[in-house]
Amino acid sequence: MTNVMESVLELANATVDWVTLAFNAPFARAVVFGVHIGGHLFVEGLLLVVILFLLSQKSYKPPKRPLTKKEIDELCDEWVPESLIPPITEEMKSEPPVLESAAGPHTVINGKEVVNFASANYLGLLGHEKLLESCTSSLEKYGVGSCGPRGFYGTIDVHLDCEARIAKFLGTPDSILYSYGLSTMFSAIPAFCKKGDIIVVDEGVHWGIQNGLYLSRSTIVYFKHNDMESLQSTLKKVTLDNKRAKKLRRYIVVEAIYQNSGQIAPLDEIIRLKEKYRFRVLLDESNSFGVLGKSGRGLTEHCGVPVGKIDIITASMGHALATEGGFCTGNARVIDHQRLSSSGYVFSASLPPYLASAAITAIDIIEENPDVITKLKKNIAMLRKGLSEIQGLEIVSDAESPIVYLRLRHATSSLKEDLQLLKDIADRVLKEDSIFVVTSKRSTLDKCHLPVGIRLFVSAGHSESDVLKASESLKRAAAAVLAGNK
Repeated sequence: MTNVMESVLELANATVDWVTLAFNAPFARAVVFGVHIGGHLFVEGLLLVVILFLLSQKSYKPPKRPLTKKEIDELCDEWVPESLIPPITEEMKSEPPVLESAAGPHTVINGKEVVNFASANYLGLLGHEKLLESCTSSLEKYGVGSCGPRGFYGTIDVHLDCEARIAKFLGTPDSILYSYGLSTMFSAIPAFCKKGDIIVVDEGVHWGIQNGLYLSRSTIVYFKHNDMESLQSTLKKVTLDNKRAKKLRRYIVVEAIYQNSGQIAPLDEIIRLKEKYRFRVLLDESNSFGVLGKSGRGLTEHCGVPVGKIDIITASMGHALATEGGFCTGNARVIDHQRLSSSGYVFSASLPPYLASAAITAIDIIEENPDVITKLKKNIAMLRKGLSEIQGLEIVSDAESPIVYLRLRHATSSLKEDLQLLKDIADRVLKEDSIFVVTSKRSTLDKCHLPVGIRLFVSAGHSESDVLKASESLKRAAAAVLAGNK
C-alpha cells in the first residue's frame, strides 16, 4: 500500500513539473516593463479572459412553454387569496339598537319609547323649533347640498356667516368650517404637524385625534391620562434628550373633556407648561363647547384662560349645537393655512348650507338663553348624586362633565369579561326600565387603553324624573349583575 502511494505522489509531482516547464518555456526570457513574465502569469491571464467571457454570456433560461389547461386548473385550485379584512371574531359582532325617531332626550327603539342617555345632545337643542325653522328656510333658499369643495364653488354666504359667528362667540380672529366633525381633527393635525415634528399627547384621546396623529407622520410621545406630573416629565425629557428639539415644531394635544373618561383637562396648568417648555397647544373642545363656562364658551372660559393663549382650537358641532360638521378657530394665519393645506377642507364637499344655518341659530339660542346651561349642570349634579352609592361601579368623570362615566370598581383580568358585564347592565336597564345607555366599546382601530365603562350623556332636555329613573334603574341592574363580582 505504501509503495502505491509513493508511486502516485511521484507521478503527480512529475506532472506538475512538466506543466510548469511547458508554460514557462515560451516566456522564460520574456520581460515586459522590467517584469519577468512566468507561466503562472499566463495562466492567470487566461483565467481572467475565461471569466470575462462567461460573465458576458446570457444566463440559461429554460424554453418557454405555455401552461396546459390542466396545470392552470391545478394552480387555481391551490391558490388561496389573502383576506382584505381581518377575521371577524365574536367580539367584533355587534348589533346596536336602531333608533326609530330623533335622538332627543326621549327616542323610540323597537316601537317603544325610551329615555335616551346615549346621544351627546347636551343642551337638548335637537328638534328645537328655532333650529327647524332655520333649516327649513335655508333648504328653500339653498337646497340640500353644496355640490363642491369650498375652494371650487362650494362656498356659500351662510358658510362665511357661520365662521364669523363662531369667531365672534369665542373671541377669536377667525374660524374655518369642516363638513364632518371627526374630519376636523384628522385634517387639522396633519395640516400643521409633519414628519419629524414632536407631538406630546394624552393617552386617552379619542379615535379622531389618534387618526390625525397617524396621518401627520410626526414623532408621537404619550403621557399618562390627565396627569400633569407625567406631562411635565415628558416635556422635560423630550426637550433635554433631543438636541434638535429647539429646531423642531412641538405640540401638546389634549381634549377639553375626554370622551373616554369624562375628565376635564386642567388647562391653566397645561398653559404654564406650554410656556415653560415652548410648545404649541392644540385643544379639542368637541364635548365642552356650549357646555363649560358661564356662557358656554368652553374650557378657556371655565379655567379663566385667555383664548389667545391656545394656538389651535377644534370642535365638533354635532354635540351641543345639535347640527353636524366641525370647526377650527384661532388667529388668521392658522385659519388661512388650513384653507390651502387641510385635506378635509380642500377636497371634501362643503357643509350643507342648512347645517351651517342651524349652527348659527344654536349659538344665538345659547347666548339668549344661558339658563339652558344652568339646567344641564343641575341634571349632571342630580345624576351624580343618584349614582354615588351604586354597587360595583364608580364615577370617574369630572363633577361638571356632561359625560358621566361609570367604571367597574373591581375589574376582571379580561377586557372581554369587563365589557360583557357592562353590556349586561346596559341591556338590563333598557329591557326592564326603558333607559338607553351605552358602553365604551371601542373599534379595533382605537388604540386608547383606558378602562372601559358605561357612558351616560346628560342633556338639559332631560326632566328630573328622567334623571332619577335612570339612576335608580342603574343601581338595581348593577346590584343584580355584579352581585358575584367582588
